[in-house]
Amino acid sequence: MIQGRAAQDGRLIALFLDMMTVDRAAAAMTLKNYGRDLERFADFVRKRKETLSSAGADDISAFLAMLEADGLAASTAALKCSAIRQFYAFLYEEGHRGDNPALSVDRPRTRRPLPKVLSEEETRRLVEAAQGADPKALRMRAMIELLYAAGLRVSELVSMPLAAVAGGREAIIVRGKGDKERLVPVGGAARRAIDAYLEVRPAFLAKDAGGDAIASRFLFPSRGRSGHVTAARFAQLVKDLAVAAGIAPARVSPHVLRHAFATHLLSGGADLRSVQAMLGHADIATTEIYTHVSQDRLRDLVFTAHPLAAKAQKR
Repeated sequence: MIQGRAAQDGRLIALFLDMMTVDRAAAAMTLKNYGRDLERFADFVRKRKETLSSAGADDISAFLAMLEADGLAASTAALKCSAIRQFYAFLYEEGHRGDNPALSVDRPRTRRPLPKVLSEEETRRLVEAAQGADPKALRMRAMIELLYAAGLRVSELVSMPLAAVAGGREAIIVRGKGDKERLVPVGGAARRAIDAYLEVRPAFLAKDAGGDAIASRFLFPSRGRSGHVTAARFAQLVKDLAVAAGIAPARVSPHVLRHAFATHLLSGGADLRSVQAMLGHADIATTEIYTHVSQDRLRDLVFTAHPLAAKAQKR
């Protein structure tokens, strides 16, 4: 009897993961995590004499309470809750259940830490510290300009194909998480840095036995196993650049430049949806965390535009 319930639960989980693979192009690690979390939940409800098909909101709440009692971080519990909510939404939409018990279950409350961010002045100093006319300096300038200009993830930057910047286009196609593509505009400074780098790019190509350069599909090729500059190597180069710019290296990383891209755009008046699209966030709630930087701008607006503040300045 128990084995039959387990097999039924396993079949539903498999159907859900198939949907996530085909319809949502979920990453392999996401599929692995969701499968593991749902198997654990299924085991939990079977001990309560239920199956995934019969479990109710009280079973989901009890499972989350167990995770909390086990000392699981609220952020981790929230991810497991998300897997369960998406699973039951799928069962309901596909007719495997006549209700969605997860709708009445509150998500675990989490406090998301604010991202580290550099000021516009610090970012300018960091970019300008990447100077020089030798191939390595020109490559670093192109990478840091492109990272900040397009708000890329470091994985997207280092593995970017050469074709992405061909033809002098004012926008590049970025392939991000879940193999999803997005179009991101690239400003003139970044475009010029890329053009200057392309002149010396052959210096980074591997050579064959005859000494001839081996073509590479990557914009930033390397002779290493990956075929391109690694994320770890670029992160170290960014730390070195921070030292040259007079900024504490602990405050700087490739991802901090992505944060800077988003916060500086929002501070300058960009709308949240546009920033979400350029960052490649599936959920706008992920983008909203960057709005904290706009608090300084809002404060300045109140101090300069509010009628009482204006009167106070005239006194």
